Amino acid sequence: MKELVQIWNRVTGRQYSSVNVQDKELRELSNNRVKKGDIDTSVFEANLSECEGLNNKFNEDYQFNERKDQIINRLFTRRRSSQSIAKQPNRLFILFVVGFLSLITGLLICFLHPYDAIFRWKVVMSDGGEIFEMWRKPQVELYAKIYLFNITNSHEYMSGVDTKLKVQEVGPYVYREIFEHADVVFNDNGTLSTIPRHPLVWQPELSEGNREDDVLYLPHIALLSIGDVVSEQSYWSQLGLNQLISVTNSQPIAKMTAKEFMMGYESQLMTLGNTFLPGWIYFDKLGLIDRMYDFNGDYETIFTGENDETLSGLIDTYRGSTDLPHWDGKHCSNIQYASDGTKFRGSLTLNDSSLFYRKSLCRAAPLVPVEEGIKNGFRAYKYTFPEHMLDNGKVLEENKCFCRLGKCLPEGLIDVTDCYYGFPIALSYPHFYKGEEVLFSKVEGLQPDEEKHKTEFWIQPDSGLPLDISSKFQINMALGDLSMITNAGKFSNMYLPMLWFDIRMYTLPASMEQKFKIYLNILPFIEKSLMYLSFISGSALIMATSFMIYKLLHKTYNGGKKVKFNWMNANSKDIYSPCEIPMGDGSDDTACRTHGDRFKQLGHRLSDRVQGSVNNVIDSFQKRKDSLIDNEDSSDSNAYKRDSTYIGDITKYHEIRQTDSDDEYYKYLEVVDDEFGDGDDKKDTYIHIN
Repeated sequence: MKELVQIWNRVTGRQYSSVNVQDKELRELSNNRVKKGDIDTSVFEANLSECEGLNNKFNEDYQFNERKDQIINRLFTRRRSSQSIAKQPNRLFILFVVGFLSLITGLLICFLHPYDAIFRWKVVMSDGGEIFEMWRKPQVELYAKIYLFNITNSHEYMSGVDTKLKVQEVGPYVYREIFEHADVVFNDNGTLSTIPRHPLVWQPELSEGNREDDVLYLPHIALLSIGDVVSEQSYWSQLGLNQLISVTNSQPIAKMTAKEFMMGYESQLMTLGNTFLPGWIYFDKLGLIDRMYDFNGDYETIFTGENDETLSGLIDTYRGSTDLPHWDGKHCSNIQYASDGTKFRGSLTLNDSSLFYRKSLCRAAPLVPVEEGIKNGFRAYKYTFPEHMLDNGKVLEENKCFCRLGKCLPEGLIDVTDCYYGFPIALSYPHFYKGEEVLFSKVEGLQPDEEKHKTEFWIQPDSGLPLDISSKFQINMALGDLSMITNAGKFSNMYLPMLWFDIRMYTLPASMEQKFKIYLNILPFIEKSLMYLSFISGSALIMATSFMIYKLLHKTYNGGKKVKFNWMNANSKDIYSPCEIPMGDGSDDTACRTHGDRFKQLGHRLSDRVQGSVNNVIDSFQKRKDSLIDNEDSSDSNAYKRDSTYIGDITKYHEIRQTDSDDEYYKYLEVVDDEFGDGDDKKDTYIHIN
C-alpha cells in the first residue's frame, strides 16, 4: 500500500522522499493513522497497474541521446551532509577518470617522448656538465700496443748473402694514453676550442714480458729518410750527404733499444740536420711514436651539440680549417664531423657511416657498419674500415687525391710524408694486410691475418658512445731510388715495415658503464613500459566502465530473459522507491521533463482516480476518530488520544522537511504497519497523512 500512495503523490506533482526519517519524527507522526481495512485496495491495485504501464511506455519511447544526464548520475552518489544532499563521485566514476588519465599519459609519452628530451639535455656539452667532464678528460683505459719489426738477417742482407730482408714481430710494448682536451674555451656558435694532449705512460705489466730496454736491429730512420729526400736533389747535395755518412759511419740498420726506436734516439745525422736545416728538422732526436704523438701547435674546435645534439663531440675544424692542407680535393682533405675516438655521431643507423680522425692517420678514415649486436651490455653496431680504403685511385677513382705529387703508391699504402716532417712514411694495415703483392717483394716474415689485423669499433648508436675500440695501422717507409746514397743502395724501391700499433680500449670503466646503462638501457625501458602500461590499463578501464554504463542504461539479464532498464529505478538504492519519479531541481528530473506534456496528461488521469480513494480514506479516518473519542469507557481511549493527538482541522497537514536538496521540501503519504490494536487487529496497517 505504501507504493500505491507514493505513486499518487508522484503523479499529482508532490515531491517526497521515501528515506527513513529519524525516530523523533516518526514518533511525532504516529498520531495520524488509518487502519488498512478502511482502504479500498482494489482501486490502488488498478492504479498500480496503470503506473507500471506508464513506466513501460516511457521506457519504449526513451532515446539514448536523452540519457546523458542519467549516465552522469550513474557516476555520482548522492550523500547526505547535515541539511543538504551532495553529489560525490562513486567508484565507477573514479575508475573511468583513472582510465582516461592513463590513456592521456600514454599518448603524451608516445608523442612527446620525455626520454628524448632528457637525453638531448644530457648529451649537450656545457661548462661543468657531466658529459662535458667525461669528454674533457675521459676516464677510460686507452692503450697504445706497439709491435716492432726486428731485422734478423742484417749482416746477411747487407753483405748480399740474402736478397730479402727478414723481419720478426716483437711486442707488444704497451703504453697507456692519458687522453685530455686542455685549455677549453666555449664559443658563441655552438662550438668549443681546445688543445688535444695524449701523453703516454709505460705499462710493463701489460707488455707480456717485453721491456723498453730490449735490444733490437731496426732501420736507421734518419739515414734512410734524409737519403730519400736528398736522392731527388742535385748531385752536389747528394755528395755532401755522402761525405757526412762516411764521416759518421752511419749504417741503414742500427742496433738500439726498443724505447730509443719508439721515443727517440740520438744520431749525428739528426744533430747535423737540426743544426743546418732547422726549418725542416727542429728536433735533435727521432722516434716514430714520439713523432706520432707530437701535438705541438695543434688546436681544434668541437661541436657542443647546442644546435644539433647528434654532432656533440665531433670535430668542426682542425688548426682553424675543416680541411687538411696536404690533400687536394674535399674527399681526401675533409675532417669536419669526424670523431677523435672520444665520441662518435649520435642517432646512427645501420645505413650510416662515420669518420675517425687521428693525427697519426693523416686523414679522416671512413667507418662503415658491418654488424649489430650486444657489447658489454649495450646495443651496439660494429664498424670497420671499408674495402679499398687504402686504394690510391686504382679501384676507386675518387681516391686519386691521395696520390702525392702525382705519385700513387700501390693499393694498401697511403702516403703520409707531409704529416711526418717530409720523411717518406706510408701507412698500411698490419703486415700489409689487404695490400698488393708488390709490398712483399723484398721483405720476408710478414703474416697478414684478418682476425689479428683488422680494425673494429663497437659504437652505441643512440649516443655515439664507443664501447670497444681496436684501431690498427702500420708505419712503413716507402723508399725511392737510393742507389746514389752511400750505404743505402740495397734499400732502393723498398716498402720497409718498421712497426705497427693498436689503439685499444677494451671496455668502459665500471662507474661510467653503470651511468650509461641507466641512461641508455633502463630509462628507455621505463618510458616504453609506462607508455604500454598506460595504454593497456587506460583502455581496459575505459572499456570496462563504458560497458557497465551501457549495460545499466540498456539492458540487464534475469534468468536469460532480456529486460529493459527501468530508468525511474536508477537511484532507488538509497533514495527512491520503485515507480518514483524525481521531481526536484537536480539533474535527475531532466529526462522526466523531456516528456512532460505526455506525462502530465497521464498524471491527471491517475489523479482523478486516486483522489476518490483518498477522500474515502479521510472520511473513514474521521469516523474512526469520532467513534474512538466518544467511547470514553474504552481501556485504550487515553492511549489513543495520546497517540492520535492533532492540532486544528484534520484537513490541515504538516509538511515534513526532508532535505534531499538544500531548497526543497517533500510531502508524503506513507503506509506503515503498527503492532498495537485490539485482539486480532495487532499489526494493522495505518496510513500517515501529512
